Amino acid sequence: MVAFVLSGGASFGAIQAGMLRALYEREIAPELIVGTSAGAVNGAFIASRPPTVATAQSLERIWRSLRTFQVFPPNPATALLALIGKRDHLIPNDGLKALISTHQQFTRLEDAPVPFHVIATDIRTGHARRLSHGDAEAAVLASSAIPGIYPAVQFDGLDLVDGGVANNTPISDAAELGASKIYVLPTGITCELPTPPRSAVGMLVHAITLLINQRLVQDIEAFSQEAELIVLPPPCPLDVLPSEFSHAGELIEQAYELASTALDHPDPAAYWTPRSLERLQPHSH
Repeated sequence: MVAFVLSGGASFGAIQAGMLRALYEREIAPELIVGTSAGAVNGAFIASRPPTVATAQSLERIWRSLRTFQVFPPNPATALLALIGKRDHLIPNDGLKALISTHQQFTRLEDAPVPFHVIATDIRTGHARRLSHGDAEAAVLASSAIPGIYPAVQFDGLDLVDGGVANNTPISDAAELGASKIYVLPTGITCELPTPPRSAVGMLVHAITLLINQRLVQDIEAFSQEAELIVLPPPCPLDVLPSEFSHAGELIEQAYELASTALDHPDPAAYWTPRSLERLQPHSH
């Protein structure tokens, strides 16, 4: 069974649209989809549509049209309440909820034409939760609920936040669900930067990327004997922040070119795992 695993990454989710175009051009289609955060949003979109170039291009158009204020609409009242400890979030999730409801074509997770699972994090325990049944919109919203930014989402009695906190690239779940061949669509990997990040936000994002990719490396090592893993290469380094949506077009095209090259000329020394884990690990001089 062929699985697509789509990682989280906020605005970097646009990268996956380019990768999907490359995959669909080569008639590579998923029989199982597992997504986290932005990957859950993309996964919900493709789970109910044919695996065609036209579907990938439709997803690309959505990403190209998005702007930061649509996804992260400022709300001074909510932000103030958060700062004085009266709210657990800075921004309402109305914009994200509208985006999901506009494009999602099934009501319950178990009704997705292609089996679809999303990963969220139980904020009380810190454990990853794989959501496979129930309200599809609520599940994707929970998987995308960036802690402190968006409110936690109640789902089956649990308080859930962004799945990226516990498992940003859920290879383990795809393997547990029986996938024998797993295409991994990451939104970013750790690679050597030309210079250190110069801003506090940039430094924070890079540090989080380092942490996330340690789990990715561990999962590749752990599950490469259970399934064939193909990790598509995202653009790296990324010169934009995951909160910036105006660069979607260039990210899509870069990802498409990189994925096309990797799929047409697989080079184990560069992209294909498990023989090239050093590409996913922090570099040092």
